Amino acid sequence: MTKKWQIYQVEEEKIEELQKKYNLNKLLATILVNRGITEEKQIFKFLNPKRNDFYNPYEMPDMDIAVKRIVKAIKNQEKTIIYGDYDVDGITSVTVLKSFLVERGLDIAEYIPNRLEEGYGLNENAVKEIANQGYTLMITVDCGISAIEEVEYANKLGIETIITDHHEPGNELPKALAIVDAKRKDNKYPFRNLAGVGVVFKLIQAIGTELNLDEKEYLKYLDIVCIGTISDIVPLVDENRVIVKLGLKLVEQTRNLGLKAILQASGYSKIDSSTISFGVAPRINACGRMGHQEEALKLFLSKDINEVNELTQKLNEYNRLRQETEKNIYTDAIMQIERDGLANKNTIVVMGKNWHHGVIGIVSSKITELYFKPSILLCEEDNIGKGSGRSIPGFDLYEALTQCKNAIEKFGGHSMAVGISVKKENLEMFKKELEQISKERNIEEIVPILKIDAQIDLEETNKEMVESLKELEPFGEENKTPLFMIRNLKIDSIRALSEGKHLKLTLKGNKNIVNAIGFNLGELSNDYKIGDKIDVVGNLEINSFNGVDNIQINIKDLMRSI
Repeated sequence: MTKKWQIYQVEEEKIEELQKKYNLNKLLATILVNRGITEEKQIFKFLNPKRNDFYNPYEMPDMDIAVKRIVKAIKNQEKTIIYGDYDVDGITSVTVLKSFLVERGLDIAEYIPNRLEEGYGLNENAVKEIANQGYTLMITVDCGISAIEEVEYANKLGIETIITDHHEPGNELPKALAIVDAKRKDNKYPFRNLAGVGVVFKLIQAIGTELNLDEKEYLKYLDIVCIGTISDIVPLVDENRVIVKLGLKLVEQTRNLGLKAILQASGYSKIDSSTISFGVAPRINACGRMGHQEEALKLFLSKDINEVNELTQKLNEYNRLRQETEKNIYTDAIMQIERDGLANKNTIVVMGKNWHHGVIGIVSSKITELYFKPSILLCEEDNIGKGSGRSIPGFDLYEALTQCKNAIEKFGGHSMAVGISVKKENLEMFKKELEQISKERNIEEIVPILKIDAQIDLEETNKEMVESLKELEPFGEENKTPLFMIRNLKIDSIRALSEGKHLKLTLKGNKNIVNAIGFNLGELSNDYKIGDKIDVVGNLEINSFNGVDNIQINIKDLMRSI
């Protein structure tokens, strides 16, 4: 697949200024300049965030109303329930709020809808059951901003609702007692991209202030807040970066038995954002995807090591089952794509029987990543296809679906991810309409872009320089692992690994030789040979083998040198 290499324009004067003023090496200074971090306050907050870098929580909409109402509930021992979500952000949000309020003396319950039976967000049956059990205050976490009818129903049943959410509101807000969401149009809070658990953290910070608690009483939950923030793929900049940078330090020494157990089960020796994204998050998400969301919450709340060990085994099993289910759907989808020649289309839409609703979105993501095309995967049930879709940067899938209303039963989501239902009899019409829209939007002209931080010389690159890049961690959305370009490297050795899946090379500069690995680039081993001169783009890493540390290039793309 052709990729466009886009290198940042070098601002030499600014880079030199940062090098001298803050005693940084050129590589580090270059990346900070590329990311617009050039002011003293910005630099210190980015490289070494402190607890006093958190914004005032009372600047969030309705925060004062929410705090006073919750404090009243604590004093009156009011029957209160938290309504959450089944993903990592939702589970960690419930964990943090419940744990904090229990420590304040409030006996609080929780409700998390079943993904497979109830779907996302509030639903009237759940609200009715909550009312029947005598709850008079409901606090939503990671959901609620679009629950117009459900909140109105709760009002009629005598339940007051406090909404805490981080999703975009519609034109109308629910008639809740308080709506704490920095994406509200009347928001004045300085940062609008918190995860749901980040909003919960601001809530307990505000309650802590109201009750004159020591700041450690809410800061101690940053390990769990950090897990939810990384897992929800929100931008790891500004206040999210403060949460994650400080939170990862607490994760390393966490007292939460469940988190400690799941970290051990993941098998990662190093605690960083990748460990959370690929080791912890999939295990927690697997619970919700497979319809066992309550198990993940129990794990985080449990104080019993025997129960924790038992739950950890269950999470591992759910994750294994999720992986197996995902693999089967992926294999089936690829067979359909190849059989029907869909790889030559601008959009990919496939449907299968007995595909699992809980994992179909992950498979759609993988299909889109593989072909760099928008994809929609549908599960066929009773002549209706229900499923998920994922898009590519530059093509608004949600907006495209608004042009296909006659062929669709219902849909929702945003530009990059959607949920959708289509009648089987309308499937071909839908495929044609979506394909036509993609042609009109010139989707074939969209190519993946590799944003390169700098061109570097292999001879000038050393271990200390590469190690310094760790100061830029944690990496994630809007703070990607830096990409570098190195030109005119001679292939010293080349081979494919893992049954042809990955590419392994040694590359020679004028003097030095460096190891390189290209994940999912194994097919390129047939296109190049020893002695070829190539340009590569990739991340710089330190690879430890047999106690020896060496620089390694994690290649994202390569081409012949001109």
